[in-house]
Amino acid sequence: MSWPVDEAKLNRVRALMKERDVTTLVVRAPDNLVYLTNYWCMKGYDVAVFPREGEPTLIALEPQLADAERNSWTKDIRLFKGYHESDPRPPQYRALDLALQVLKERGLGEKVAIELSMGTQSADRMVGEPTTPTQMYFDAFGEIAGRVVDATPLLNEARAIKTPQEIERMRLANELAALAMDYTREHIRPGMKESEVGGMYESFVHGVGVGYKGKVEMARAFTLVWSGKGIATFTATGDRPIQENEPTLLEIWVCVDGYWTDLTKNACPGELTPEYHKLLDLLLNVFNQAIAYARDGASFPELDRLIRARIADGGYSGQPSHPICHGVGARAHEFPYAHQAGTGTIKKGMVLAIEPGIYWPGGGGLRLEDNFLITDDGNEKLCSYPDDFRLAGHH
Repeated sequence: MSWPVDEAKLNRVRALMKERDVTTLVVRAPDNLVYLTNYWCMKGYDVAVFPREGEPTLIALEPQLADAERNSWTKDIRLFKGYHESDPRPPQYRALDLALQVLKERGLGEKVAIELSMGTQSADRMVGEPTTPTQMYFDAFGEIAGRVVDATPLLNEARAIKTPQEIERMRLANELAALAMDYTREHIRPGMKESEVGGMYESFVHGVGVGYKGKVEMARAFTLVWSGKGIATFTATGDRPIQENEPTLLEIWVCVDGYWTDLTKNACPGELTPEYHKLLDLLLNVFNQAIAYARDGASFPELDRLIRARIADGGYSGQPSHPICHGVGARAHEFPYAHQAGTGTIKKGMVLAIEPGIYWPGGGGLRLEDNFLITDDGNEKLCSYPDDFRLAGHH
């Protein structure tokens, strides 16, 4: 989807490059490509060469030229072949050759930052088979650059603060997530398989999302669905039946043209049992305290401590067994992370997933999770589907 060049974002990156004396960023992870060029690649082979001064170069797979011309903010697009009659190597090696050629040609090799320590990267547009760099890719830059450094800390810092355009894009993903949740809540029935509910949700996002409001080119959803006793911290969706009078929990990632949500939403066919009413009230109380705390200038370690202390006060010490807050943007999980033994300050412009959860031994429990944009005077919840799912259908 073509968006106007996000100058605020690119200027922020260039300022950080100047501060760190980096001549050029070379990125290959699909999330960093989207971030720097607005091009969401099909196969994960493509590369962006982003200099501190001058026009970036996008190195794209040949059949994607029309996509690249429509979406990319840079007009300097170099193409490599997916199949080359005299070159038996995989296509990403031809992309690397072009990247090195651009660095030499333009004299950009003084101090090059590449992704040396990604840990995770988001999917390409096809999603099924993410492509990651190999040793040879990393080594190649050492042979031609004056100095090679890790681009990841710089990009983490840049990406942590969202621009107005990024927020608009994340709103689209959250809108689709809420619409799909409304649809799922209306159609969920006791006895259906968890996987049928996941399929229903994901199909809605893909079907309605592509072309949504004339602003979305590709929309995908990924879910984990657990019902009743199936609710746990982290297991696969199964063929267990949807329970009546108990929650069905959906862990949701919706991706719209390279920008993500990370949400947990619940629905209950029937009337919640008394123990679930009690658990939900406790968790909403914890969640609301965390939301009130999450504002510009607040401490990440304190947020982690606060949530865990309130959950312990409610009788569930040591829970949850997963992190309770992290950034969301061009990946579903990105820097920063809240940890009681860590550091860091919440800043205006961050989008944070806040996700307290309580899980019962033997199965069952609840998690609440939404994405919050940190504003001047607090924060804004980005997904309209109610966290108190007893109110769903009334919002």
